[in-house]
Order: sequence, then structure tokens, then C-alpha cells
Amino acid sequence: MGGLAAEGTFWTDLWSVIEAGGWVVFDHMELLFVIGLPIGLAKKANARASLEAFIIYMTWNAFINAILQVWNFGVDLNDTEALGVKAIGGIETLDTNIIGALLISGMVIWLHNKFYDTPLPEWIGIFSGSAFVVIIGFFVTLPLAFLTAWLWPMLQGYMFQLQDLLAGSGTAGVGSFVFLERILIPTGLHHFIAQPFKYGPAVVDGGLTNFWFENLADISDYSGTLRDLVPQAGFGLNSMPKVFAPIGIGAAFIATSKPEQRKQTIALVVPTAVTAVLTGITEPFEFTFLFLAPQLYVVYCLLAAAMAMTVYAFGVSLVLGGGLISFFPRFIIPLSTNHMDAIIIFFIVGLAFSALYFLIFRWSILKFDIKTPGRDITGEVKLHTKKDYKAKKAAEASNDQEPVASGTSPVRQSNNPNAKKATHFLEGLGGSENVTDINNCATRLRVSVADESKILDDAFFKSGGAHGVVRNGTAIQVIVGLDVPKVREFFDEIVEDES
Repeated sequence: MGGLAAEGTFWTDLWSVIEAGGWVVFDHMELLFVIGLPIGLAKKANARASLEAFIIYMTWNAFINAILQVWNFGVDLNDTEALGVKAIGGIETLDTNIIGALLISGMVIWLHNKFYDTPLPEWIGIFSGSAFVVIIGFFVTLPLAFLTAWLWPMLQGYMFQLQDLLAGSGTAGVGSFVFLERILIPTGLHHFIAQPFKYGPAVVDGGLTNFWFENLADISDYSGTLRDLVPQAGFGLNSMPKVFAPIGIGAAFIATSKPEQRKQTIALVVPTAVTAVLTGITEPFEFTFLFLAPQLYVVYCLLAAAMAMTVYAFGVSLVLGGGLISFFPRFIIPLSTNHMDAIIIFFIVGLAFSALYFLIFRWSILKFDIKTPGRDITGEVKLHTKKDYKAKKAAEASNDQEPVASGTSPVRQSNNPNAKKATHFLEGLGGSENVTDINNCATRLRVSVADESKILDDAFFKSGGAHGVVRNGTAIQVIVGLDVPKVREFFDEIVEDES
């Protein structure tokens, strides 16, 4: 773009603003995992579980920050540019990345499923539910924060030593670097492998990215092999699998899918694969088959390393960037005059490995009957309802394989005191079909009914634990007490199940 692309011009300022918005998801991936996991894994009250996970995760990071301010574990939180330090939600803490998010969110999901419905004495009933889970999480995360502050910097130190070893190992080092970066993606530790090479001093001062652009004109004019000129740029080949692996893997998923599920498989695989090829954003693609077909993930990483080593062995050494889009300004256009042979080698090897990915993945999927996308064992594509799930769990709990009868909520069989209250009050209000609106305040269950003549007398409600009833036509208030939020949740659940 010539002078238009100089620092400080309106053009660069505009794109810097757009870029800032574009990085939001990836800069806050930890929070997305923390908040998102409970939505799918909490057995009930998923939204509350997500809020609990967020609060406990931020508490854990706040503890880590305070601990590192008081005790010296070899980490300077004031150095925001230091590798291994990150601001999460405004808190300077250790960069535990996805592994920390998974640990804390998984712990909170377990606490939520176990203690969310725990009945407390009425005089402290206000602390039941989410408040009780957060209180427990507060005390559990304190020792976890001490362990993290003590052990995580040591783990980071081992990663830094590994970087020094890789930097001086030639072709084997390039392959090991690519393998480790790929295999560590599920843990989030791949950043500690890649960033010192890309942006730090692991092989050249200032990082490979700056080095490549600063010397691109001289590299383009050079007539020898790129490996002879810039051997250290071989570590920039780590993006090569991002372009060529999704082609073969995605094709294998589609080819092995059942005919009746092929359209759904294409809808899942193609967008994620195209995103990876064009932009180098491979996490959605990798996590998709990592969780659906973990047996193949190591194969994926080994082939990625072999691909980079093969290209490097043929004398090609490049700092590629993200995906196919970035390849054009980084090496295809500037190097096409004197290094067309390197470009041809690059694509021939890459496409050959795409074919290899396809053959190996297709053989493995069929040979071991791996349940990759499109190979559902039932042959049925169905979204089950919340009522289906609760009926199944109720049947399992009673050792009865017959589902709960239609129109009967599993909550009615619960021994939880608040569930019993909700069941009792609903009966007094004329049943689920008579309730038109549900709400609550600090102590009262507020309900609107269709027919007030169906409401039983106050003595019935008091026999179920209510302190009284306030009636105003079809607007009814059952005075429950401080545990009314829990009663209301069970009340909602019965009405929803039986509607």
C-alpha cells in the first residue's frame, strides 16, 4: 500500500480499530470456556452455573494476583509484556490459558451439580443455591491459587528451556517445534512454544515475524535456497499444517459420513476447514475433531511435523503467518521472481500431505469405527428435549427403565425439602394448568392464576411450610421465606415439565 500503510495514517488507524474488535474472541478465550462449559454440562440452572463459574474463576485469578504481590515465585506481574503474564478481566495474573479455564470451570460444574440444591436452614436460606456454590468455590480456589502460583512458573521455566533446545536442532528441531505447538493446543501451553520464536528472541532478536518483514527485500533478491539464507525461518513453517491438514481431514470426515448424515457433516466441516485454510484460525477445527476423534489428534500432529520437516529438507524456509490469505503478501508475491521453485515445492508437498491426511484418516475412521461427524451410531439426527433428559434421569434414579409418565414432572418424586414445598404449593394453586405467570421477591412466591376458585385455603399452604397467603383476585402471593428462590426454581421446573 506504499505510504498509505505508514504508521499514523488514517488507513492504518482505521484498521487498527477493526483489528482490536476482531481479536476479542481470541484474547478472551479463557472467559468463553469458563462461561460456556456450564451451559452444556450443568444438570440444571445452566445460566446460574455460568455466572458461578465466572465469579469463581475471577476469584481464583484475584487470589493468584494477591499471592504473587506478597510472595516471590519468580514472576513480576508489573511487567505486562513478560511471557506468562496476562490481564484477564482487568486482573494481572499468570497466563494459564485454556487449561486454567477448563480446570476451574470443570470444578465449578461439579460443585454446582452437587451443592446447588442443598437445602439450608431457613434462617440462612438466602445463601442457598448459587450463593452456596460460590461460597464453597471461594474457599476451594484459595489453596488452588497457591498451588498455581508456586507450580505454574516452574512449568513455564521448563518450556523456556525446551525452546533453547529446539532452536539449535536443525530439521529435527523444526519438526519437534511444529509437533509440540500442535499437540499442546488443548492445554494452551502452545503459546509458550510459539510466541518466543514468533515475537521473542528464541532464534533472532525481535522475533521471526519482524525479522522476516525487515529483511524481505533482501530475501527476495537472493538467488540461492531460502534455507541457506535464513535457516532460522524454518520455525515459521508451523502455519503450513493450518492450510493443508484441514483439506485432507475435512474430506475424510465427509467421505466416511453416512449418506443420510452427509449434508449435516458438510455443514459442520466445510465452514471450519475453510476458516482454517484462509485465516489460519484452526482452533474450531482442531477442537471439533479433538473431542469427537481424540485418537487421531496425535496422528494429526505427527503429520504436521513431517510436513514442515519435508519442506525444510527441500531447502524452503519461510515465515508464513496465519493462513492462505497472509501467504500472498508474505512470500508468494514478493518471492515469485527469484524463488518460484520454493513456492512450487511448498504447494506440491502441502497438497501431497493433504492427500496423506485424507488416506490415513479415512482408513483409521473405517478400520476402528471412530465416531467422527456424520457417523452417529443410531443413524438419527435428533435434538433431545429437557423433558426427555429429566425423564431418563428419573427412571435411572428409581432403577426403573420406564420413562416418567407424560404430564408428571420428576421433581414431584424428589426428596428435596424445597421441591416438596413447590409441589405442595402448586397443588394448592390448582395445578400447572391453572398457573399463568410466576415470579418471586425476597420472601414471597408471586403467582397469577387463571381461575382463583381452584385455590385451596390458607391452612393447606401452611401445612406445606408457607407462612401465609395474600390473595388479590387472580394474583396470589405465597409467603415462603428466604428460601423462596429455590422453591421458585422447582416450581418453574414442574410447570415447564407439565405444560
